[in-house]
Amino acid sequence: MADETQSDTTAEDTMTPEFAVELVKMLMVQAVMLALPILVTAMAVGLSISLFQAVTSIQEQTLAFVPKALGVTAIVVLLLPWLLRSSIEFTSAVISKMPEMVR
Repeated sequence: MADETQSDTTAEDTMTPEFAVELVKMLMVQAVMLALPILVTAMAVGLSISLFQAVTSIQEQTLAFVPKALGVTAIVVLLLPWLLRSSIEFTSAVISKMPEMVR
């Protein structure tokens, strides 16, 4: 009876198609979670600059670059500890599961 329980837990942790799909899903969610704050910041700054350009009739294309660059740099600096911690935790979890994947 104990052998069946042990083989069941091992079967759940081996590299099955379901496990691989779950791992890729976790990877995609992690990538979106890390990229989302940066992309939202760039989008918000770009939208506000575009609105400003439309209101003032300034059609200079290079005007949006500097505020976007500053906004993205600021958000990366502010969120860098969280970004690194989240990446390290995910990588550690995947590395700790590697021995179970090859059984």
